[in-house]
Amino acid sequence: MALAIHGVAAASGLFGPPQSISKATEGLHTGIGYWYHEDNYKTGADYVIRQNQLYSEVGYGSKNYWDIYARVGISDLNVSSAFSSTSAATITFKNDFEENMNYFGTVGAKGFYPFGKTFGIGAFIQGTYYFRDFTDTVSGTQNGAPFTLELRMKDLWDVNFGIGFQATVPYGIRMYLGPYVYYSEASVSPSTNVTGLELASGEMTIKNKTWLGGFAGIEVPLAKGFRLNVEGRYSERLSAGVAVTYSY
Repeated sequence: MALAIHGVAAASGLFGPPQSISKATEGLHTGIGYWYHEDNYKTGADYVIRQNQLYSEVGYGSKNYWDIYARVGISDLNVSSAFSSTSAATITFKNDFEENMNYFGTVGAKGFYPFGKTFGIGAFIQGTYYFRDFTDTVSGTQNGAPFTLELRMKDLWDVNFGIGFQATVPYGIRMYLGPYVYYSEASVSPSTNVTGLELASGEMTIKNKTWLGGFAGIEVPLAKGFRLNVEGRYSERLSAGVAVTYSY
């Protein structure tokens, strides 16, 4: 389901088809979704971030040309090798940073221009902010002396902008793909500095490694206003998700 354009995977849930998911005139829509996210972030070293996100959505669209929406959800966070030591004198009892639950909010808007009944093009912008800090604690020894530190990831946010190309095939099925650009960052702050642990060497900013990616998806009508949306994104990492929406 993914268009292979070098870049990053993004958080925030599905982008969805360029065309509004509201009814043909105008109206409200709601939905629930799941998104599995992988991304590469960097400081001096590279780190793989993984998330599982569950969210609910409410939006409003008009005449299939534009749509605005907001989401609230919960997410975990795993940072691979965040506590890996680069010094033989420093030993940690685990390698990965793990936080089980945080709350986030997402807002987005999209516009669509049809070229007849089959093809169309659209653009969107979408941003997400996490309302509280991600935290995890690690213990270990340095030069034989025990230590315990808390690592805090603060103010994680992202913003995405993309262009989508859509084809509507029989039975009202919408297929879409396109490129997007993306930026994300967070502040990392350890409770104490530990030599040999890069993310615990002092307060710093961690950012996404690259900025260009591609996405593709399909949206299928179900029954009585419900629609099923499946989407994937690919860059250095693959992300994918599914959502069910209802148009009033």
